[in-house]
Amino acid sequence: MLRLLDKYILQKFLTAFFFTVVLLVSVICVIDFTEKNDDFLKHDLGAWQIVSEYYVNLFPYFANLLSPITVFIAVVFVTAQLASRTEVVAMLASGISFKRFLLPYIMGSAILGALTMAMTGWLIPIANKTRVQFEKAYIKNPYRFDARNVHIKIGPESYAFMESYDNVNNVGYKFALETIDGQLLKRRMTAEAITWDSTKRAWRLTPQVVRTFNGEKETLLSLPARDTTLNLYPKDFASTYRLAETLTLPELNRYINQKIARGADDTQVYLSEKYERFAYPYAMFILTVIGVIMSARKSRAGVGGQIALGFVLAFVFIIFVILSRNLAAVGTLSPLLAAWVPSIVFTIIGLFLYRVVPR
Repeated sequence: MLRLLDKYILQKFLTAFFFTVVLLVSVICVIDFTEKNDDFLKHDLGAWQIVSEYYVNLFPYFANLLSPITVFIAVVFVTAQLASRTEVVAMLASGISFKRFLLPYIMGSAILGALTMAMTGWLIPIANKTRVQFEKAYIKNPYRFDARNVHIKIGPESYAFMESYDNVNNVGYKFALETIDGQLLKRRMTAEAITWDSTKRAWRLTPQVVRTFNGEKETLLSLPARDTTLNLYPKDFASTYRLAETLTLPELNRYINQKIARGADDTQVYLSEKYERFAYPYAMFILTVIGVIMSARKSRAGVGGQIALGFVLAFVFIIFVILSRNLAAVGTLSPLLAAWVPSIVFTIIGLFLYRVVPR
């Protein structure tokens, strides 16, 4: 049952958090606007379209991205103020243990963690769909698929190959469809080009040559131009710019399974995104505990010095997140470990501080 003191601390914590979020994200949005204003003017975009399609959806994205920082800063700010007014000393002197003093902070981080999980799993990806589409239309350069010699697994034993693909006209060149049983090539069909027919939602093949292998025997067959359906679509060659951020948790799971089934080599990006969504709420919790431990004592540097130290540690955490994400992208770390490394490191730091910092 919450006491009056718990409600007092919890209210100050949550108020400071939301105030910090609004302040930091507003500053970032202003900086972002100054950087992209030339693009807005070039496309003659109206103020309402810019705000409703871009910044309304950008705000929650940055709010979530900075949530570990803002939680930490809010905790340090509130606790340092309590300590400067010797309120923490009075609480502990009245018989309240430090663990009991942590309770309203832990409750606050649990509320914010649950909110973050709901937002990253569903709400923010929905907002990101509109934001990313806006960026691709008005900010980023037109996308061109430039990969060469593309191999895609489209069935248990079926593999598609294209020497190149034109994503503007949806035409693939030097196409081949192979059927492989184990390590044996059973069938290979080749065509000079394959074109997507959006009306029929099927591929149009130029005349084909089909080679069928049965042991040492090879059969050759020529086929005229025809339409066919494949487990292959133009979206497989579309831009993947910030695609992971636009997928809700169920969509992300389905997309990862599809990537794994096709033997894609870029699943680390999507696995990292998935695991980070689960790691963020815990990171908010551990940073809350560290913030209370560091700022519960009155400091000679004052509240400002403690907040400055809070900023430094919070940005160190973000650096850990960025480094881990990059290591996962290049395959040095597994996506699961990369997502949890910052939280693991700061958990160790938190346990160390809990044992050595006098209270």
